[in-house]
Amino acid sequence: MNCFAFAICFKDKYLFSVLYFISFACDALDGWFARKLNQVSTFGAVLDMVTDRISTACLLVILSQVYRPGFIFLLLLALDIASHWLQMYSSFLVGKTSHKDVEDSSSWLFRAYYANRKFMGYCCVSCEVLYIILFLLAKKQTENLTDVLVNAATQSWIYLTLLALILFGWTIKQSVNLIQIKTAADACILYDINKKQKD
Repeated sequence: MNCFAFAICFKDKYLFSVLYFISFACDALDGWFARKLNQVSTFGAVLDMVTDRISTACLLVILSQVYRPGFIFLLLLALDIASHWLQMYSSFLVGKTSHKDVEDSSSWLFRAYYANRKFMGYCCVSCEVLYIILFLLAKKQTENLTDVLVNAATQSWIYLTLLALILFGWTIKQSVNLIQIKTAADACILYDINKKQKD
């Protein structure tokens, strides 16, 4: 669905947005059904993360071509991929069965994010909806990001409230990504130190 959506994204922004969001919702349903039907697997968890990262990465690349400064979206892309890859790798390195097993983390936000599926869902949906809205709001290919956000927020109190709720969830998700990088890097370093001490 996303392949078709991205193929038509500049021809039909609204159809793209609907297809992208349906794909995002199906991804969430897929995980829910896997848990309910006891079909959870390591391969499924990795595949889920890979497809999530690819979808978001493609949208961020498109936004980097539509907005100025586009570098912001490329930084968000790097943060998203690096934080999730490091988290997945470090989790398996220390013998955890899931990258979402963060009970031993010292960060309350990190633990709250992965412990509460509704909270995590709110943050993930906020992130994806913000990117879709930004894509829909762009009228030409050299939009100034700040101008578009300010114009959208000043149109009405409904837009302002919606944007505030979305930006709050988006900010939490990016904060968790930063915490995730630090926590995962620390786990890898600790693993190396322990390994050298044993040798």
